[in-house]
Amino acid sequence: MRLKRLHIRYYPPGIILDYEKGGQQRTKSIDFLDLTPDTDVNDLLADIRRVEPLITASRTDQVKALIKRLQDKLSQRDERKFYLFKALQAHILPLTNVAFNKSGSSFITGSYDRTCKIWDTASGEELHTLEGHRNVVYAIAFNNPYGREHTLIGHRGEISSVQFNWDCSLIVTASMDKNCKVWDAESGQCLSTLTGHDDEVLDVCFNYTGQLIATASADGTSRVFNADTYQCVCKLEGHEGEISKVCFNPQGTRVLTASADKTARVWCVRSSSCLQVLEGHTDEIFSCAFNYEGDTIITGN
Repeated sequence: MRLKRLHIRYYPPGIILDYEKGGQQRTKSIDFLDLTPDTDVNDLLADIRRVEPLITASRTDQVKALIKRLQDKLSQRDERKFYLFKALQAHILPLTNVAFNKSGSSFITGSYDRTCKIWDTASGEELHTLEGHRNVVYAIAFNNPYGREHTLIGHRGEISSVQFNWDCSLIVTASMDKNCKVWDAESGQCLSTLTGHDDEVLDVCFNYTGQLIATASADGTSRVFNADTYQCVCKLEGHEGEISKVCFNPQGTRVLTASADKTARVWCVRSSSCLQVLEGHTDEIFSCAFNYEGDTIITGN
């Protein structure tokens, strides 16, 4: 193995390693989920070198500089106030979703009018209209930083959710045909179909390292798949209504689900057990998320 490049990742904090093995270009990440401004950089670097052979003595100063940049970022206080900058008449029918590119210089909108539009953030000028869908565009995402386009054909029903993995090499889609599909982002080829649900799949996501995929279904269950073998590693059962949203904590050890049964649940990936039922909503829950450290949860209906 030969390390070629190092990249910093601010969220979740970590560094990305581009390396060569057997003539092939590969990528892996080193996560610093417990990093604080007070973490001893030398001790952390020693721990990394014990388990990661790609970080040789010649790379220690570079890694140390990246860790210090992450610590500086964590120590910054963000006291910015937000205000309405611009209002756009984006589509002739309601929007379904919006996403920024990596730099924030442009963003994309999806709509019930069956189109997507790409906009210049600063000027509000429409840059492109993407046409071709024959029904509502429910999910959109930028392939940062490359921005290549493919038409992914294979589902037999509407696509309800789409997401890239952390390095944008893979795409996962969820569909009303009860399946999810994993795609190669560069070629547009379907790599695998994730099956097992008895009803529509309403949401899908990668964990932060891209090793796991979680699904949420109208059948009231969530499943976790290994992103390398495409095998189901756990089935999460207990909700009394459809699950509309699923997400991982930053560490990838917990799954959070939101359901039409007016509850959210926290699950252990290793044991497939429900750790806690979150109650209090008086109607179905459509959204949920962990915070940056994974110790706080927000839900919305």
